Amino acid sequence: MKKRTLIILVALVAVFGMAVGGTIAWLTDQTEPITNTFTVGNINIELEETATDFKMVPGVTIVKDPKITVKSGSEACYLFVKVEKSANLDDFINYTMATGWTALTGADGVYYRVVNATTSDTTFSVLADDQVTCNDTVTKAMMDALTEATYPTLTFTAYAVQQSGSASAAEAWVKVAPTL
Repeated sequence: MKKRTLIILVALVAVFGMAVGGTIAWLTDQTEPITNTFTVGNINIELEETATDFKMVPGVTIVKDPKITVKSGSEACYLFVKVEKSANLDDFINYTMATGWTALTGADGVYYRVVNATTSDTTFSVLADDQVTCNDTVTKAMMDALTEATYPTLTFTAYAVQQSGSASAAEAWVKVAPTL
């Protein structure tokens, strides 16, 4: 009799365990994990110029073709060019920025443009018609007074800042300006 009672008791515990376990299984669930991978934004730019011979002749146009290329796969960005000129440049050379560049208020010599994300290389000229002009008011005496240390110079440096995270070009410029 004790053996029969023990078998019945074990059978009841097993039935109770299955009932409770089944109920718990119905009341619980679990999803598959989702992994978020955070990558780095990408902006690649190049500044190049093919013209290298800049001999001044009064009234003559000189080919000067600095170009900035935003490389394929770059994120939408603010593209900047900083134009630095020697103190005497305006006495000798006249130039105009190419269409599409906007002077950045409060930053002398800094121009910008908004560039969308690119799927192919996109190139922008810095100077209108890729040229500068030697002023026709330049005299032989002015040129003779020049030395290697006082030749007029025009220097270009390009920068790019991802648009995302910057509400304006001025805000984006602050992110690179301290590195100057």
